[in-house]
Amino acid sequence: MIKLGNWNELDVVRFTDHGAYLDGGEIGEILLPRRYVTPQLRPGDRIDVFIYLDQEERLTATTETPLARVGDFACLRVAWTNRFGAFLDWGLMKDLFVPFREQKKTMTTGENHIVYVYIDEESRRIVASAKIDRFIRPADESYRRGREVEVLVWHRTPLGFKVIVDNAYQGLVYADQTFRDIHPGDRLTATVTELRPDGKLDISLQRLGTARFRDFADELREALEAAGGELPFSDDSPAEQIRERFGVSKKTFKRAVGTLYKHHEISLVDGKILLNQAE
Repeated sequence: MIKLGNWNELDVVRFTDHGAYLDGGEIGEILLPRRYVTPQLRPGDRIDVFIYLDQEERLTATTETPLARVGDFACLRVAWTNRFGAFLDWGLMKDLFVPFREQKKTMTTGENHIVYVYIDEESRRIVASAKIDRFIRPADESYRRGREVEVLVWHRTPLGFKVIVDNAYQGLVYADQTFRDIHPGDRLTATVTELRPDGKLDISLQRLGTARFRDFADELREALEAAGGELPFSDDSPAEQIRERFGVSKKTFKRAVGTLYKHHEISLVDGKILLNQAE
């Protein structure tokens, strides 16, 4: 069965001047346009192709990699608009349609928007929606504290940043836990701190427990090496200055400094951190 808006492994049936025709099973042959046909391709070869609809709404195949598939949340740029809606650049020849009814506010050319890609039940077309709340579902009990996840930054709120977790769930990074600049559309590795009763997740952009201190100790050592073995910081450095330079809390910074000092890798002299020379 062909998966529209996704990758499919299909067999090459025949070639014409238009390209290669692939075996689509019950729905018939699907064209892989000539621009994607390599000289090595032969009848009977099985290839991995992305299936979508061309300008005439016919099934077509491509070897190009789209920026999103059906079932994905993504941050995409508005390529153009018309009286029917907006069209997003998703990395393929035909742009991705967002009807006006699926826009939270009128989209303008050049803007970036977080959208969900799906198949419209009425038209059977691949479309996108900026009204993504209805596509997010509650997280299950497997999302315990300490679980590593991938997040897409959604938008800023008075509490912090809403994020989409593992392409499915809603999470929140609290403002006082955001120790680096982040923006809507950023994709980051993060950690679950709490699963709330409503299935929403509290998220940290740092690893939890001793692991985060070990991780930053390595980063601090690398920063010292890159700076020629000296950095103008100490335990007394302001938290804001530490956050701006390293993107971590003062607690994480001090623990990492303590780890390196304990292992005789650094010295603390006159408000500076000095990297000790290896013996």
